[in-house]
Amino acid sequence: MSADVFFATTAREGAGPQEDLDAVAERYVEQRRLLSTAQARRHRDEMINHLIPFADRLARRYRTSAEPADDLKQVARMGLVKAVDRYDPERGSFTAFAAATIGGELKRHFRDHTWGVHVPRRVQGLTLAVVEAQSALTGELGRAPTDVEVAARCEVTRDAVDDARRSSAGYRPASLNMPVGESGGQLADLIGSPDAAIELVADQEAMRDLIDQLPERERRILLERFYGNRTQSDIAADIGISQMHVSRLLSRALAAMRAAMLSDERPALLHSAEAAGPVISVRPQTSGAIRVLLAGEIDRDNAGRLRHELLGLVRRARPDSRMEIDLTAVPLIDAAGINALFGAYQAARARGVAMTLVGMQPFVARIVVESGLRSLMS
Repeated sequence: MSADVFFATTAREGAGPQEDLDAVAERYVEQRRLLSTAQARRHRDEMINHLIPFADRLARRYRTSAEPADDLKQVARMGLVKAVDRYDPERGSFTAFAAATIGGELKRHFRDHTWGVHVPRRVQGLTLAVVEAQSALTGELGRAPTDVEVAARCEVTRDAVDDARRSSAGYRPASLNMPVGESGGQLADLIGSPDAAIELVADQEAMRDLIDQLPERERRILLERFYGNRTQSDIAADIGISQMHVSRLLSRALAAMRAAMLSDERPALLHSAEAAGPVISVRPQTSGAIRVLLAGEIDRDNAGRLRHELLGLVRRARPDSRMEIDLTAVPLIDAAGINALFGAYQAARARGVAMTLVGMQPFVARIVVESGLRSLMS
């Protein structure tokens, strides 16, 4: 029987029932042995074309999946080609062999090409087994099975079942460009990105503590400048000091906080005692004079206390004695401080006590001179 006569007869008989398909395959193998190489190749192609409807029927079993139907048909037909090339009548039914071969190709396609995220084949297989076990147990128990029951049916541990369920999310992940809501946004807009400032949290908390330890005036200047976004001139007008004074206080506060951040030591500015104003100490001299040492800035916040302390010393001093005000450790003095010194000078002059200013830094000396108190300088 020639190839044309063979397929014409097969077409009239049909290839639907299993016994007819097996008979067609057996006759095909017998005819192939009697043909030349070129004729056998043509005979093979015609056999494959004749059995394509069989492969397509197997592919249609998976029509409910999200895979395109044409792709599944192509995979099934490739499986059919392998079945035709590898079929040996001595091994049994062609229908069973072809169905197993085509089914294997389809499952391999789902395993290798339909997962949106790479997942090990072992986990892929376990994922399918978990899904089948859940479905079967739900029908048997009349309720949703527990993880322990699913793990027992699949003969795996509960952790393996959890891994399989998590991996199932990678089967068909959602697109980052998927629209979300009615505003036109996308899914990617809802996903956060790594915060580069997360490593600064510890430093920010430490800085918050240092700010709380600053004297009230320095803390106010710092907060209004960097958090209130105000200029130094505006801050100076509110506090009642010069813009240069604000600049110096701000620089000093920042330097103290920087030093505290870089070491375990707290600068003097961060000690509460410093916020009270200049430190006053009295040292009697062998010559009978009284030396009053001042340390720290003198401004409107502490000038009143300084004036009170100096007037007390003047009242206790003997007439015709000498009092030296040592300003070596005073880096800054404002108008209120100058006024306190001048008030103490007037009281000392009335009592007959000679008061002089010694050890002034250049900046403080210039302020004293410009204030008209050159006569107080030794």
